[in-house]
Amino acid sequence: MRKAAMSQDDARPLPRLITLAKTHRPRGRSTWRGRAGRGALGAAVLAACMVVFGSPASAASYQDDVGLGTVDAYSVLAGSAVTNTGPTVLSGGLGVSPGSAITGFPPGVAGGAIHAADAEAASAQASLTTAYLDAQGRTPTGSSLGLAVAGGTFLAGVYNASSDLDVSGAVTLDGEGDPNAVFVFQVGGSMTTASSTSVVLTGNAQACNVFWQVGASATLGTSTSFAGTVMALTSISVTTGTTVAGRALARNGAVTLDDNVFTSPGCVSTATTTTVSATPATAGGSSTVTSTVAASGAATPSGTVTFTADGVTVGTATLGPDGVATLTLPTGTAGDVSLVARYDGLGSYAPSTSGAAILTVAPVAAPVVPGAPVVVPVGGAAPPTLAESGPARVGLLAAAAALLVLVGVGLTRVRRRVPLAVAGGHPFGDPSDPGGRHRTTGSR
Repeated sequence: MRKAAMSQDDARPLPRLITLAKTHRPRGRSTWRGRAGRGALGAAVLAACMVVFGSPASAASYQDDVGLGTVDAYSVLAGSAVTNTGPTVLSGGLGVSPGSAITGFPPGVAGGAIHAADAEAASAQASLTTAYLDAQGRTPTGSSLGLAVAGGTFLAGVYNASSDLDVSGAVTLDGEGDPNAVFVFQVGGSMTTASSTSVVLTGNAQACNVFWQVGASATLGTSTSFAGTVMALTSISVTTGTTVAGRALARNGAVTLDDNVFTSPGCVSTATTTTVSATPATAGGSSTVTSTVAASGAATPSGTVTFTADGVTVGTATLGPDGVATLTLPTGTAGDVSLVARYDGLGSYAPSTSGAAILTVAPVAAPVVPGAPVVVPVGGAAPPTLAESGPARVGLLAAAAALLVLVGVGLTRVRRRVPLAVAGGHPFGDPSDPGGRHRTTGSR
């Protein structure tokens, strides 16, 4: 498994989006578990020389894989010679360098190319050296293996035996549902498996992610069912009837085969699906773009997601433990933006690309400026609010006063003509003036 690291493209000026990336925390750690070892040795010897299975020990569940380079294509590679007896079948290539001797093919059959003392074999040996040193130099994350491993269950991590190591029984490697779980076993001296030993892969663990770095020589006992890539400094002997889901790679010495079957340890590709979504946004604001990557089965993919907007890469983000990556994008002008998320793949997880999601960036609403003239169409409604101070208030008062004038509200005296009574009591005027020419009037 390759460790997923946060990365971000250089900012690219886009009319609507600018790159900003958000990272997520890396995965946590797990523990190593196992079963009690069995054997004829006493308890004191077991305590001194063997792993006491069942005692918890810290083991990282997240490891880089060991890059094999060009030697990845080989089932068997030796430094001095390859010798085979019987109808051995190799799924991959066969090589030797700097030596050139290859015997027993046929009857042995190699599914890949055969190279002896040529440039291809030399390149494979160089890649083997790099891989060997990588595995050897890693810091152990689990308990010391002691002198023997008699069965037991291991989680992903790096385990170390400072000298020789004997392996027997059923050794289980549990990937805990992660097909990219990596197991590295460091052996300071020689490694030997007893007859009928088995390395069992469970929890989606894959042989392509299992590595045995051996500081001297390795011997796989008869009828052993082995898994992983053996990288020995000196030589490797694969005895009668042993099957290997992996490789036998010797840096300096010979590889000896006897009626064996090597199957490809290549990682099985796990299909993934990627989706993308974005939060609503307005021009001049921002939107959080989210991508979710899911895999078939219970495992959660790791790695990075690349985001594009209208076909232009705007950033990358790392998947978190929940398989989700997010990116915050500031928005510029209003309009529609087509967003796509592309999962780049990692280890056995295949790449995948989402469908397009349209992010509509809304325009910003124009504000009402205090004091600005408000135009109301004929027959239209007045705006819901008016300013209560400043010029707008003065204009409102003037309009109210004009309205009062128009409706004729004021202090107007209503006058009417009424005859005044004079002395003598005649209600309509002076009796001496029968024509009423001198009639006096007044207001009441």
